[in-house]
Amino acid sequence: MPQARFYFYFYTQERIVMEKRKVIIDCDPGIDDSLAIMLALKSPEIEVVGITVVCGNSPVEIGFENAKKILKQMNRLDVPVFVGESTPLKRDYVNALDTHGADGLGESFLPEVPGYHQDQSAVDFLSDILKKEQISVIALAPMTNLATLIKKDPDAFANIEELVSMGGTFKSHGNCSPVAEYNYWCDPDAAALVYDTMHELGKTIHMVGLDVTRKIVLTPTLLEYICRLDKETGGFIRKITKFYFDFHWEWEHIIGCVINDPLAVAYFLNPSICQGFDSYVQIETEGISLGQSMVDAMNFYRKTPNTEVLTEVDVYAFFQLFLSRILNLEPEKLDILQDLI
Repeated sequence: MPQARFYFYFYTQERIVMEKRKVIIDCDPGIDDSLAIMLALKSPEIEVVGITVVCGNSPVEIGFENAKKILKQMNRLDVPVFVGESTPLKRDYVNALDTHGADGLGESFLPEVPGYHQDQSAVDFLSDILKKEQISVIALAPMTNLATLIKKDPDAFANIEELVSMGGTFKSHGNCSPVAEYNYWCDPDAAALVYDTMHELGKTIHMVGLDVTRKIVLTPTLLEYICRLDKETGGFIRKITKFYFDFHWEWEHIIGCVINDPLAVAYFLNPSICQGFDSYVQIETEGISLGQSMVDAMNFYRKTPNTEVLTEVDVYAFFQLFLSRILNLEPEKLDILQDLI
């Protein structure tokens, strides 16, 4: 069952003000990471206190530059970006630039954004801020930063309020092997450590895996609709997703592109968008099933669940939230959206 979200309100003389939930986005930008960051920054319920970058879709240096490019597009360069781990814990690093383009942003080759380098590493930032307060983490990338945090400062990791992970798969096939999703395949040892630690802590990971993200397809029709509603935002999305469209047609014969990461943010904002079940999950670290998320759906091991495995998604509700936020529109203004899904 989706967890309830609790927000706190306090009164001023003129209006009710909502206290925002603080969030860290751990990512590897990445085309769909960029769309997820856009959604998060446009959502008034949350405050993005930092973005931590790790090697994944893009090498960490490229990911850092791409995060700044997205922040500039959103006029939010006030959000600090921290450079994280550049290699997986044990295995050789395999990027996904074949999927995201040579620059990691669909070969859009946006202008560089110089500066804004933080003195702290991503892991040091996570350690320091989580010692002070509970903050949620939306992990859109391999879990190397989080696993390194566990090794360095397990108490800080234990203070994560809520952990949402775009990664893994239950019944859907993998996207980099027959059974594995890329984020967990890229660094299976890190994912395994995070899942095992969450089990030891008696806490739950919300696994937003391929079973639900594969249903979130940005089609040419939806993209054209976005462009009609907001020429600037639509043009930017068109620029960074064209390569993604071509990749999906060549490799998966999809007209459009699967945008995995925004669903993780949308689920954090509104958990009723997805449904699933609680299960014990562990990550395979060796052999031909490297990176597989082994879901004990039948409770074979009789272990306490450490994961909410999401299996169903309301596609219309997702796109209504996504488009209304990034386009600054009331949901009612998206009057023909239902016909385009």
